[in-house]
Amino acid sequence: MDPDVTAVPHMPSAAAQLPPPLPRPAAQAQTRITDGQALQRFLSSQAARNFMGFLLALNEAVRGKAASDPCHVSPAVEALLEMLATLSRWVDEVPPSQQSLRYGNPAYRVWAARVAGAAEELLAPVLGPALQAYAAELAAYLPGSFGNAQRIDYGTGHETAFAALLYCLANAGAVSEEDRQALVTRVFAAYLTLMRKVQTTYWLEPAGSHGVWGLDDYQFLPFLWGAAQLIGHPHIRPRSIHSADTLEACSSDYLYLAAVRFVRHVKKGPLAETSPMLSDISGVPTWDKVNKGMIKMYQVEVLSKLPIMQHFIFCSLFGDF
Repeated sequence: MDPDVTAVPHMPSAAAQLPPPLPRPAAQAQTRITDGQALQRFLSSQAARNFMGFLLALNEAVRGKAASDPCHVSPAVEALLEMLATLSRWVDEVPPSQQSLRYGNPAYRVWAARVAGAAEELLAPVLGPALQAYAAELAAYLPGSFGNAQRIDYGTGHETAFAALLYCLANAGAVSEEDRQALVTRVFAAYLTLMRKVQTTYWLEPAGSHGVWGLDDYQFLPFLWGAAQLIGHPHIRPRSIHSADTLEACSSDYLYLAAVRFVRHVKKGPLAETSPMLSDISGVPTWDKVNKGMIKMYQVEVLSKLPIMQHFIFCSLFGDF
């Protein structure tokens, strides 16, 4: 899809506002998008505007910011980072089964079951004593943030579930506006590191992949927020993704470059052949234009797709439609 697409069907303009005041915890977090009509109701709702507004607020918070730039790190952010580090250690404790399948190592189900069984416990330090009432419903987002244990796959819907968890934590007040930069450059960066480890350890099937014609087989947000990080950079241009030296030297600071470097690592061959959309986007003149295109593309290719959003979970902190 053209990264500078100008029309986003059914998605209202996003407003960076969060719903007041704190709602009562829901009896059960659950999926609600069952068909195309329900999806259209969601896309026209205040809940969709608020969620997209949160993603754009994070986008603005990292505009021109490298991962190594100083930022506020709250106790909740530290707890999120420790949670992700724990999950990474668990991957080490659950080695892949010895088999020759290209995708879908069944040991992933053991790891995923451990995550699901400990979800409330993992989130407890993030929420703190005052917000423990929300632990059960927010725990519903955690297993789905790391893939599907039945299908042994992972994709942009699971990535969106993790973004929704961060959004709900913001609505609960567990993280604040001061944390926005760190939620991307620290927490989301650590999430990506974990998922790349999970992907290459258990070789998860891409969920809903467009193959070489998609942006990426697994993720979208590192390209959206990563483009914002590079806006105004004095040397790195969109075409710089073709420079192995630039990727090697700068990928630790910029999500976009790290994502391209990972693609080049797992896919053999020229980028123009393995990822033609990424290659085409490198011809866009500025990172600001790339970023705007990514925002529109995310709404069209992720939030507006029924096969993705039919698995999306709603809880009291996310809002209804």
